[in-house]
Amino acid sequence: MDRVLRRLRAKIEAGDYVVTVHADDEMNDDGLSVLDLESAVLAGTIVERQRDRETREQKYVVHGEGTDGSPVGVVAKSGVTGRAVIVTVFRL
Repeated sequence: MDRVLRRLRAKIEAGDYVVTVHADDEMNDDGLSVLDLESAVLAGTIVERQRDRETREQKYVVHGEGTDGSPVGVVAKSGVTGRAVIVTVFRL
């Protein structure tokens, strides 16, 4: 999973990702920002690989820290366009 995490980090650093409406809603509900999700992915670790029930695509759960040092979880996958897709973001 190191290769997956390196690829995901590169996408985040390049701004080559999209945030789903669900992820945006969850971030707002938890008082998180895009900077928090970026921080969590750039310094975090993949803790789980999941398979999406509907699409059968692989999703990855990353645990890291937000900009204030609080624990943040991010679920991401690779999109059909090659961009990273942020499925959801939440406080741990």
